[in-house]
Parts: sequence; C-alpha cells; structure tokens
Amino acid sequence: MQLIVLRHGPTLWNEAGRLQGRTDLPLSESGRRILQNWVVPVQWRAIPCWASPLRRALETAEILNLLHPVVTSALIEMDWGSFEGRTLDELRFELGDALAVNEARGLDFCPPGGESPRDVMARVRRWIDSLDPATADAIFVTHKGVRRALLALATGWDMTGPPPIKLRDHEALRLSRDAFGQLTVIDTVSLAPCL
Repeated sequence: MQLIVLRHGPTLWNEAGRLQGRTDLPLSESGRRILQNWVVPVQWRAIPCWASPLRRALETAEILNLLHPVVTSALIEMDWGSFEGRTLDELRFELGDALAVNEARGLDFCPPGGESPRDVMARVRRWIDSLDPATADAIFVTHKGVRRALLALATGWDMTGPPPIKLRDHEALRLSRDAFGQLTVIDTVSLAPCL
C-alpha cells in the first residue's frame, strides 16, 4: 500500500507564524492561489482520499481535484492546547528555558492542555492499522504535525534533532505500508512548478 501524504495550503495564521492546531480557519487567498498552481499527477486523482475534518484540509482536497475525501478525525492537527494561536517567538520570550526543556523532549513535547507528537503518532497508527489491507493506495490531506508523526513512524525519528527528511509544504510525502503495517519512506514529490 502506498500512502501519499499532503499538507493543506496556507492560512492567514500559517502566514503569520501562529501555531494552528484545531482552530478551523479557511485557506488564505494566497494559499488558494498557491494550490491552484500545484501540479498533481493525473493518476493520483483516482486514488481514494482521506482528509482531516478541518476546512483548510478539505479546501485543499477540493482545489487539487482529489476524489471526494472521506473525513477522519485521525488526520486532524495536533492539539496545541494553551499554545494555540501563539508564535514561537512569543512563547520563547514568555516561557524562556521552560519551553526549551519541553521542546527538548522530542516526541514527548506537550503544550499545556494539548497533545504530544507521540499522542499524534498513536492516533494515526491506530487508524492506519484499521484501514482495509486490500486498499492499494491512499491519499491523506492533513497537517504538518501529522506528516511529522508519520515521518517519525516510518523512520524511528524521535524529534530531538533535525528530521531525516526535510518536508517542504509543497511536497507530497510518499510512504509504503507492508503486510505487517510497517511504514517506510519512498520519497517526496514536489507539486510546485519550477521548484
């Protein structure tokens, strides 16, 4: 089974560098324009699509002309708790060393009242394991936190250092899932023209 994992297009909060977990903002005008220029392989349009229930993911699937997505809460973004809507600069100024210690926890980093990357990994892993093994391929339209969790599942990355693969917003992460449920990175595919 091949899993093609896309991140939604930009919102106003993304453009402002604000942590956007469960806040359900639509794509920005520039985000819509960016997606309209992406080149999606024609064969992907026939692959079953699942999406986060948040508007930015559903709008992305629609603009990219993907099959009508099946909505699943398993693909929703990480819950940022009390950090929601804040910038990292604001949090670093306000929390100082306490934030640095939390960030150094990697997979166990957890914002107050929120969810850790390890929690996201467990949620996504349970859902992928529930998919019909006869499914040949699938496209997921999701969020940065979920893509990073999938990368960690596929590579063993503990999120304490740089990722083994730099995931750019305009790239699809392609994973394979074997008969035992093991995820492996195939590659990344750029969807942006001339990049």
